[in-house]
Amino acid sequence: MKNIKWLITEIVNIYSNKDSFFSKKRIESGIAFVIAQWGMITYFIHKYSNMQMSDIALWASIEFAVAGYMISYIQKEKKEQSNDTPPNNSTDPPIN
Repeated sequence: MKNIKWLITEIVNIYSNKDSFFSKKRIESGIAFVIAQWGMITYFIHKYSNMQMSDIALWASIEFAVAGYMISYIQKEKKEQSNDTPPNNSTDPPIN
């Protein structure tokens, strides 16, 4: 119950001015990705019997393009976040 309460609190914090454990951009892009995938799979299931091999190849190409875009977007965001963090000027060794 404690974990569910924490999850709900963090989701509410996403859309408030408070800091949240989750990223608003990632949540929204993840939801958009799931909706797009659901639409693509539904289309494929309903149209599979009438599709030519070129249609299936085009469908697969779009799937790979979307997946590649999402991976590229996430990696770019990670790189930008790592560039935004100030360098560690401490003389202490890193804590593992």
